[in-house]
Amino acid sequence: MRKRKQLIKHLSGFITKERIELLNHNLKQRTNHLAIVLEDIFHSQNASAVLRTADCFGVQTIHIIENRNNYNTHPNISLGSRKWLTETFYNKKKNNTEDCLKNLKKDGYKIIATSPHKAKSIHDIDIKKEKIALLFGSEQEGLSQLALEMADEKVKIPMYGFTESYNISVAAALCMQVVISKIREYNIAWQLSEKEKDEVMLNWLRNSIKESELIEKRFIKDIIIS
Repeated sequence: MRKRKQLIKHLSGFITKERIELLNHNLKQRTNHLAIVLEDIFHSQNASAVLRTADCFGVQTIHIIENRNNYNTHPNISLGSRKWLTETFYNKKKNNTEDCLKNLKKDGYKIIATSPHKAKSIHDIDIKKEKIALLFGSEQEGLSQLALEMADEKVKIPMYGFTESYNISVAAALCMQVVISKIREYNIAWQLSEKEKDEVMLNWLRNSIKESELIEKRFIKDIIIS
């Protein structure tokens, strides 16, 4: 912990004061009380739009499940948002959905699957007791049967037209807006912990500084020598 703070202080000297102030301001707005889980998203435009929206809402963590489809993004749509987010990939096991959702439950998340069928409104979810992981499925097939079975709850976005479902990026944006508004409305500890803040800040600094890896190696070497 102490070494991480020392490294953060050292790297902070390589960017402007104004940049540091912006990073610190945005860090206070970040939350892990809501996490986004994407299962087998394959359209890069949709994946990128979800990342951009998550960054705009201050959602820090994205979990990406790759069972059948590889996850790709489009830089002209994501607009660099990936470097501000914490992405965790699940693509090493036979069923990565189970691996991801078990890990989230272990970390205290309530898994909420988005589904147009037999689900309550997104507006009716309770965000006070537990952290929320919103689960979104692929563009064509939606969530897998396993994902639906492992979910603690199912929610839908109210619709009043003929079309059965929203585009995945639109659905994610609407759900994030509802949940983030609820989180900020109620008196709950939605901000990052001090440890999480340090981890995120260190990652942001690394992504903001050219040759940050070389600078970091030199700093660590100097500490060892001294």
